[in-house]
Amino acid sequence: MHTPRFRTPHPRHRRAAALLAIGCTMSLLTGCATGDASPSSSTDATPVSGGTLTYAVGDEPICLDPHYRGNLPQGLIAGQIFDSLVSLDDDGNVIPWLADSWETSDDGLTLTMTLKQGVTFHDGTDFNADAVVANVEHIKDPDTASSTAALALARVDSVEASDEYTAVFHLSEPDSWLLNSLAQSWLGIESPTALAQGTDYTCENPVGTGAFQFVSWTKQDNITLARNENYTSAPADASHTGAAYLDTLVWRIIPDTATRYAALQSGAVDVIDAAQPENLVSAENTEGLATLVGARPGASIRLELNTTRAPFDDENVREAFIRSVDVDTSVASLFSGTVERSYSALGSTTAYATSEQDEYSYDPDLANELLDAAGWTERDEDGYRVKDGQRLTVEFPVANGQSIPAEQSLFEQIAAMAKEVGFDVQITLKDLNAWYTENVYTWDYDLVSNIYTKNSPDVLRLLYTSSGTISSASGYHANAVGVQDPELDELLETAATTSDAAEQEELYAQAQEILAEGHYILPLYDQQSKLVYSTSVHGLRLQPNLYFATFYDAWIE
Repeated sequence: MHTPRFRTPHPRHRRAAALLAIGCTMSLLTGCATGDASPSSSTDATPVSGGTLTYAVGDEPICLDPHYRGNLPQGLIAGQIFDSLVSLDDDGNVIPWLADSWETSDDGLTLTMTLKQGVTFHDGTDFNADAVVANVEHIKDPDTASSTAALALARVDSVEASDEYTAVFHLSEPDSWLLNSLAQSWLGIESPTALAQGTDYTCENPVGTGAFQFVSWTKQDNITLARNENYTSAPADASHTGAAYLDTLVWRIIPDTATRYAALQSGAVDVIDAAQPENLVSAENTEGLATLVGARPGASIRLELNTTRAPFDDENVREAFIRSVDVDTSVASLFSGTVERSYSALGSTTAYATSEQDEYSYDPDLANELLDAAGWTERDEDGYRVKDGQRLTVEFPVANGQSIPAEQSLFEQIAAMAKEVGFDVQITLKDLNAWYTENVYTWDYDLVSNIYTKNSPDVLRLLYTSSGTISSASGYHANAVGVQDPELDELLETAATTSDAAEQEELYAQAQEILAEGHYILPLYDQQSKLVYSTSVHGLRLQPNLYFATFYDAWIE
């Protein structure tokens, strides 16, 4: 196991950063989400109840309890089974869900939530303030091995039930983004009766208040959900109330992207996720098929350079790698116009994202100069740089299901371009669980491709402050770069506690400048929900919380 050596950068100059056009305004405790969150077809049609919808995805969840760990496949399905305390609307405003209303104290240290009454979990347990207390305690319990949810509640000291339907959150310090965090599907509210039976039980038997309830899980094949006939707790922006229209929702696991698309074309499935660029283009020109694409909030899809070990503990080598690859040309050729190159640590739909194009531009001549300056002046017979008898090797484990073939082709092109200046990039494909446990958790990598979905710019605090290098109970550490910079820490911690939007904007701009000038990451493009569906499906929607698919309003013609 590699023991990381965390790096503190040298002082740096400052320059003005240009804010991306986000298209929204920010206020305390509200987020910014833009993109297509509309239903998939005209709402003039009259919905029809009944039927089975089959949704094909590439990755299988490791567990159906969203509090445990908290990766993307868990978040996608959790939103169907669990309701959250609040949601976001298309304008990024926090709106009611299981909580009817809320109030934050003047000092920002108390959040009082008034809960919806008359809601029951799928097992008949009543939803109330005690249930909220049980969920927060479950998330914060180290034995739960939570990562995503626990990080979101890091500033919550405790929750108390002041009466049956009032939950009072007590914070250690103000958290400007707490309500946004509570909207995320990894913080969905679970039955306290189920929680009492332990994570082994909840991983296999999820019990929420959501529009669909768990029926069965056939590993490596499908997860079957049925309509919750007693559903009364739709978010405030849903297009209807009461039970979902669909009788059954089948979550099919089809890892291969071509096989998923073929299953859609044949009618074996109704909707597919993580579509290839050529599938999106083809579907737009195919009768009976349509697409629904939205940029998810949080961090951009990016390559992160591990600064805790050689060779990327040397800033010259990091910048040389970034300058050695022409990402713009590769993205344009491989993605058929379905994504745009990003120059930001943040996704384009995340508030306060800045563009740092100069720091991420292609310049192979500069890359060669930087490697020479770093002492990598010799080359071996294969053309790779050598120093003190060691080849300039970059270990790059890739999570196979998390990266579609077009993205893997991009990585191969990046490796080929980096070879021209002397890097030996070794790509190893791993399944998602092995990628986490064998590489990410143990710091056994030089380069990783990462995504992190979160509905606020506070994602930067999770990913790049010193505390993020500390492993959670699950083994996960959000700071995969390994940077420990007191100045960056202060900027991001202050941005998370201030109520002044102008101050937040400046703080996040400075933080992104530090990340760009330190050459810790190489942004690629926005992470996206990329759905292709049969036009017999109506009411399909990307919920503004995280732009994950939601099937509550969906129906089949």
